[in-house]
Amino acid sequence: MPTAVGTPSPRSSRSSRSSLWRDADFRRFWAGETASQLGEQAGRTILPLLAVVALHSGPGRLGALRAVEQAPILLFSLLIGVWVDRRRSRRFMVLADLGRAAVLAAVPLAYLFGGLGLPLLLVVGFLTGSLSACFDVAYQATLVRLVPRDRLTEGNSALEGSRSAAQIGGPALGGGLVSLLSAPVAVAGCVFFFALSALSIRRIRRPEPRPARAKPVSVPASVPVLASEPTSEPTSEPTSEPTSEPTSEPTSEPTSEPTSEPTSEPVPGPAAGLWWQIRDGLRLVAGDPALRAVGTASGLFQFSFAALMTVYLLFLPRALHLSGGAVGLVLAATGPGALVGSALSARLPARIGYGVVLVGAAALADGAMLCVPALHGSGAATLGALMAINFVYGAFSQLVNVTTTAVRQAVTPLRLQGRVVATINVVGMGLGPFGSLTGGGLAARYGLRAALLATAAAMTLSPLYFACSPLARLGRNLPDPPDDQDEPDLPDQAPDALRTAETGDRTSPTRAGDASP
Repeated sequence: MPTAVGTPSPRSSRSSRSSLWRDADFRRFWAGETASQLGEQAGRTILPLLAVVALHSGPGRLGALRAVEQAPILLFSLLIGVWVDRRRSRRFMVLADLGRAAVLAAVPLAYLFGGLGLPLLLVVGFLTGSLSACFDVAYQATLVRLVPRDRLTEGNSALEGSRSAAQIGGPALGGGLVSLLSAPVAVAGCVFFFALSALSIRRIRRPEPRPARAKPVSVPASVPVLASEPTSEPTSEPTSEPTSEPTSEPTSEPTSEPTSEPTSEPVPGPAAGLWWQIRDGLRLVAGDPALRAVGTASGLFQFSFAALMTVYLLFLPRALHLSGGAVGLVLAATGPGALVGSALSARLPARIGYGVVLVGAAALADGAMLCVPALHGSGAATLGALMAINFVYGAFSQLVNVTTTAVRQAVTPLRLQGRVVATINVVGMGLGPFGSLTGGGLAARYGLRAALLATAAAMTLSPLYFACSPLARLGRNLPDPPDDQDEPDLPDQAPDALRTAETGDRTSPTRAGDASP
């Protein structure tokens, strides 16, 4: 039986407390993630400016561009999660980086040959969005396999620090390249950073064991059953299941594997069925109080944030008359704040509680964006105010990102990490395309300032939900993982503190993107 929150995990005593920075493979992983984030953050500035400045796109077209960039999360994340759990996740990261570099290289080439237009930009946005979805799921699964579970907050803090550095350098670099080289040629900078990321991740020396095959997950009767679930009893198992009693402790590896195989977390093989494996992730997120709260809050945030960003990227150059370089500076101001948030995230949750950090930081981050619609003019005061708002947003949003990621990783079994990440991405970030279209529609109908106020107000729904969720009552320790890491962390196996924090019937069914504003 897992221990309650606040009780030290028995695994903690076995983990080395030496700095993660002494691990050469972690440094290579960190460098690859940093380079990838630089390319992604620069692209988030360059591509919208390319659509607005070079192609003279209006709110509707810009909303469509942002929608096609985010649509792959909704369309493909569940499949990607299964693939990542079945295969070596680092290979996915390398292939995703190389693919994004190749796709983005088409933009400057099309510009040089006179073939650049909105249709090509939409195709590029969709393909890069698809490959980014692969990278993001594989990256989070790789981190859990590379870092001990009791070091997840430290590992996430280090990686979020690199993300913050990219948020500083990426938009400023993108805006500067647009001013110096023009937006189409500036895309070549993103190509360079994605290639650098692939090289760094490829140099990780630690062997990644071949994922072992395992039986489909059996789900306790207390978990809600999806409409398409087979009608057999939960105790009916496939013939490939080990013959030991269900209540016995799992062996270090499945009995069907040769003893020479490296030990790794078991993952389903092809015989388990693709839908069965996708369903495992869906049911775990739907049934676990912590994962359900993270997914719901992420959905509320991502929808409103995508709507706000569509309006925001038009509001800065058109309503406030900021240049491309000034827009880059405003977006880059999120980075220093995120560095502060990353530094605080390593210790603050353990001192004042994970629940307090989640509610308070989300309220301050999302509430800061309500100040933007009140700004007028393009002077130094307006530019300074925008940078200050983005700094505050970056600091407290980073606290939310690190805290929710650590909680999610702590309560998820190793073999389901990819599918849980993918499921929460679908629930959360999958709503981004609809938010982008909504933001573009509001701007076209009611004007930029009114649309910005409405979308900024909608962002406060996420902290309000956090305040009413079981996560608000988390203490100063991460929930312990289940004692049996080979079985899914389903509701009746969930940490006691999370189950008791949920109001109402315990058996009843009950934040992930981080783009800078």
